[in-house]
Amino acid sequence: MNGKTLYITDLDGTLLNSGAELSPYARQSLKTLCENGMNISVATARTAATVRGLLEGTGINTPVVLMNGVCVYDLRKNKYVKVSPISKEAKAAVAGAVHSCSLAGFFYEIDGDRLCTYYESLASPGAVDFMRERQKKYGKVFIKIGSVGEILDRPLVYYSVSDTQKKTLPAARALSKVDSLRCEYYKDIYKDDCFYLEICDKNASKKTAVEFLKKQYGFEKVVGFGDNYNDLPLLEACDEFYAVKNAVDLIKEKADGVIESNTADGVIKFLLEKGARK
Repeated sequence: MNGKTLYITDLDGTLLNSGAELSPYARQSLKTLCENGMNISVATARTAATVRGLLEGTGINTPVVLMNGVCVYDLRKNKYVKVSPISKEAKAAVAGAVHSCSLAGFFYEIDGDRLCTYYESLASPGAVDFMRERQKKYGKVFIKIGSVGEILDRPLVYYSVSDTQKKTLPAARALSKVDSLRCEYYKDIYKDDCFYLEICDKNASKKTAVEFLKKQYGFEKVVGFGDNYNDLPLLEACDEFYAVKNAVDLIKEKADGVIESNTADGVIKFLLEKGARK
């Protein structure tokens, strides 16, 4: 890796535009910056399959943080370099909450360098669109199961569901009391009355994943960017952190500064300014 500073950004609502894509300007700028030796990475709730597609042609060669810190993935080698599985007891707790609250989300497994996504039902709002979009754009594989019990002996690493607050909040409250789990709960920036509940091992977070990157690849400084509550662990891991203008108030209050919004390519403009100063 060239240089000692890592610039790491959230994707949705931060680097990506309102269409959940990189603008052509952003894509070309990232390519130029990486070719000039800037170390750039992302920290996102998304998986390897979607991130590979989103970042294609950008030249990003620093491993990326995926699934809110569950894993660190090397895009060049198509290889996971760090994975945090959910414990046996915690998987049972998740299964219990999913059933008691009648949630229809997705369970993720990482076995070696293979990611599998399981689901019992597609009854939650947007679940069908979520699956079809990822199948069409990124070739992701989704496997239908009869019940969660079928996969509890598998190396599960993550559970994600998007539904109304009425349905997701009780599960979030229950699972937040499980010591071996970490829960991310926040509003969907693309849909009204829709909230994300994401579950993983307690030691998996954007913070621990960024700390791993910093130590493993010898970065002296980390500068981060984000917009939503699930970026708080990223903020904690950074030496400097900047909120985009469209970020929630708490992120802006805690950030070292506020930059232009995601729709105005605020992160890209910040990086270009830093690159020009070299």
